[in-house]
Amino acid sequence: MAGDINKNGWLRIVGLGPGADALITPEVSAVLSAATDVVGYVPYVDRVAPRPGLVRHGSDNREEIRRAEQALQLTADGCRVVVVSSGDPGVFAMAAALFEALEKAGPEWRSLDIQVLPGISAMLAASARLGAPLGHDFCCINLSDNLKPWGVIERRLRLAAEADFAMAFYNPRSRARPEGFARALELLRQACGPQRLIAFARAVSTPEESILVTTLGEAEPEMADMRTLVMVGSSQTRRIECPAGPWVYTPRSAS
Repeated sequence: MAGDINKNGWLRIVGLGPGADALITPEVSAVLSAATDVVGYVPYVDRVAPRPGLVRHGSDNREEIRRAEQALQLTADGCRVVVVSSGDPGVFAMAAALFEALEKAGPEWRSLDIQVLPGISAMLAASARLGAPLGHDFCCINLSDNLKPWGVIERRLRLAAEADFAMAFYNPRSRARPEGFARALELLRQACGPQRLIAFARAVSTPEESILVTTLGEAEPEMADMRTLVMVGSSQTRRIECPAGPWVYTPRSAS
């Protein structure tokens, strides 16, 4: 990246929510309306409707740093830039990549007008569909080993189970690495027992949404894919059977 900084540009890193347009915040909608450029992973950029005066820059999934550098350069050139992620931009998404690129850039780049605008994460959308599985202490773990070794994931799973957190898992199972989630399930069965509740919330808020609540003993790796948010309850998490389907919640107090 090089060149003078144009002070007329600005950069907003935003979350588009879990899928439904109704779950995009008014704040994010406003900056999208004012943007000259939208930068992001192709499926997320495609969620932003084309219009005159807007240039959409889509790129592949594993190009986060290059995408961040492109957004910084466009901003320095005077463009009004929105970097889009699904869910919330700070949860396993583009905000961290943008700041990695900014930290590596020269000091002059730090004068850019940059803001992060929150979105509704898949974790929160799934929790709302299920009831209140995150009603007490919880942790969130990305099960992808693209950016960290599998040994780190296993250690964090064991420690989270030992601490009796409710757990939310992103990126549980891809076609390229289907074996990882099977290993995670087996580890959790050993640490938590087969009766522990587990929920699979796929494509929440979209027409493809599906919700499945079962136990670790009954769970199968094929129940999850990359569009699935997986939640495992704590030892206190409960299931309430209702005619329309079960509610899952974790009480506010711990015994």
